[in-house]
Amino acid sequence: MTSEPYENVSSSASGFDRALDAGNGIVRFAPAWVPRAFCTPGRRIRLHPDDYFPFQQTRGGVDERWLASTVRADNGPLTGPWEGLSLVVDPDGGLLPFDEFVSHHKAEVIGSRLQEKFGGWTMYSKFYDNLQPLPFHVHHSDEKAALVDKVGKPEAYYYSPHMNNYTGDQAVSFLGLQPATTREQLKERLERFTRGGDNRITDYSLGYRTQLGTGWDIPSGVLHAPASICTYEPQSASDVFCMCESWSNNREVPEELLWKDVPHEHHGDYDFVLDLLDWEKNVDADFVANRFMRPYATEASAADGGSAYVENWIVFRSTSFSAKELTVKPGQTVTITDQDAYGAIVVQGAGTFGDHDAQAATLIRFGQLSQDEFFVSEKAARAGVTISNRSATDDLVVLKHFGPENQELGHIG
Repeated sequence: MTSEPYENVSSSASGFDRALDAGNGIVRFAPAWVPRAFCTPGRRIRLHPDDYFPFQQTRGGVDERWLASTVRADNGPLTGPWEGLSLVVDPDGGLLPFDEFVSHHKAEVIGSRLQEKFGGWTMYSKFYDNLQPLPFHVHHSDEKAALVDKVGKPEAYYYSPHMNNYTGDQAVSFLGLQPATTREQLKERLERFTRGGDNRITDYSLGYRTQLGTGWDIPSGVLHAPASICTYEPQSASDVFCMCESWSNNREVPEELLWKDVPHEHHGDYDFVLDLLDWEKNVDADFVANRFMRPYATEASAADGGSAYVENWIVFRSTSFSAKELTVKPGQTVTITDQDAYGAIVVQGAGTFGDHDAQAATLIRFGQLSQDEFFVSEKAARAGVTISNRSATDDLVVLKHFGPENQELGHIG
């Protein structure tokens, strides 16, 4: 068994320059597969059926694909050296680490605004694909994450219809807490964790049925248990979390995941775990109004009228990241401009994306390259990316993920 899908990964300034120049500011990625020991793959991320369990024993199955990632997964001591990190395809052969690629090019790739204000590419997206709901958990704020030398992790969900031919075993997400929930009630459920079985912590949450084509904003500190949906998830570049539910996927959640990102001196301190929560956001009586996201047309798309393409904002409440869904109609060629650099993943159709051939994946072997994922530099985004749909019948659909404070979007709370 292997720990990495690719063996030909190397770093060189000439390779970084060659890759950027060959695509005129647009580079292609190799698929970045991530296993989770506490999950059961939903088998919707287009990996070959024989390849969902390619890692060593105890690693679990592949139920995530990370997109435009400069960070590695935090999966314990057996985590591979490139796990979760995006790898740029070198046109002369081989693969290049995306974190080093960004560090080499800096503003030339991500733009001077992101480089000067944020110091690099600080988000990534993923396809999360579990057969069953994830355990109820929370991601830390920057302040709490700093205690374990990490950064905070707000995230968002979009339920792409193109990635969900079925909705798994439980298409209900538990998000936040019932407004009347008290700290003492939640602490009692956390204390049940060590007894084994189900601590029933979601008794104090609210469940929301999945509506494909919509999404949610989940700030740091908000408890959540995502449904059994293949979910597109833009988020800050971190893998920090605290699992608060003791039973999920029809099995116990290891207690070590409750304390994974809690400082050692606070292990066993349930009040510390409670302090990870943003209580006001969790018990917000207007949670749906403040967190739910229904897509709406970008200004340029609305002006076009939908004749050649449709582009919608699908993630827009957070200042840490945002995302669009672009649909190019059959047989159409369009040039789309953006103000910021972005990652892109093709989820339906075939054609061209800039100078690259582009095709949505249907069945990928572990270790095989694909033609569905790209990164667009700020310069190329502002010049406009020409996208052609070669099909006479099918849409070409692209999901696009952006870094903090998108200039076109502005601030929408």
